[in-house]
Amino acid sequence: MLFLSHPCTILQILQKGVLNVSTTIAIDSRGSEQAAPVTARLQSSRQELIECIKRAVRTDGSAEPLPGLSLHRSSVPGEPLHSVYDPVFCVIAQGSKEVFLGSERYLYDAARYLIVTANLPVAAHVLEASQAQPYLSLRLKLDPLLVSSVMVEAGHTALPQRASVRAINVSPLDTALLDAVVRLVRSLDSPAEARFLAPLITREIIYRLLNGEQCDRLRYIVVQNGHTHHIARAIEWFRTGFDQPPPIERVAQELGMSVSSFHYHFKAVTAMSPLQFQKRLRLQEARRLMLGEALDAASAAYRVGYQDASHFNREYKSLFGAPPMRDVQRLRGAAPEAAG
Repeated sequence: MLFLSHPCTILQILQKGVLNVSTTIAIDSRGSEQAAPVTARLQSSRQELIECIKRAVRTDGSAEPLPGLSLHRSSVPGEPLHSVYDPVFCVIAQGSKEVFLGSERYLYDAARYLIVTANLPVAAHVLEASQAQPYLSLRLKLDPLLVSSVMVEAGHTALPQRASVRAINVSPLDTALLDAVVRLVRSLDSPAEARFLAPLITREIIYRLLNGEQCDRLRYIVVQNGHTHHIARAIEWFRTGFDQPPPIERVAQELGMSVSSFHYHFKAVTAMSPLQFQKRLRLQEARRLMLGEALDAASAAYRVGYQDASHFNREYKSLFGAPPMRDVQRLRGAAPEAAG
């Protein structure tokens, strides 16, 4: 199976009859004007990515400047190499490559990225490479735990609708995704910046993949490798019953987990324990009630499940940095300034 994208022009007849030549030219002209900035941005980003990888890998071979990020350079086309691909996101800055999974062929280049969401035995080789224009690419491992965390944070808790999703495919590399990739590789020029920025940009890349046409495929990393679909159900229970004591034992039992296992997987996905997660929900809702419905602190605390007002005040100040009413007054005072 060959996955290729070819630019084409589609003329639509809006009414019965045929558009005259001048109308067609006007439409094409407007379309060209709109597409020109996007094309220029893509070309600029691709050129920068080429230069960044060349600086990082000065001779043929591979380098792993950051855990999970590998860069590749080759001056000659290669023979098919058989290997097992881990879940990865692959981008080519220059050249092209084909990957075979059984009898299916996946071709990608600087205009398309490859994504693999399961451990797959494949054969792959570089198609285009030369001394003047070496093959340059990067590979970013897709950690199921990190994908799970971004999914939950972004609200992508629903499972794919289809029973199965092929664990490999190619898609067009759009400007936003390419821009994130360029910033990730650019950060390598400053190791101090890379240590701080690379994890953030990696999360952005995963977020953009989750919002692209590969979203179902990426979610299957979670289904196949973790418990996020169970934790997503637990999160919904906590969100709808945040004013009640958390039924952790019952939730764990309904999910088929022990309490310790539930705690472990919940924190792996949300970076908080169930109690911390519920407390965060309660305090955010209390803040909304005081700000949006003009409730006093004691009433808001009671509405979200606190029985002790002083306990509520302490936890509220710990999260938001000020006691409840002072925080609300500050937010109300900031609103007119923001509007102005």
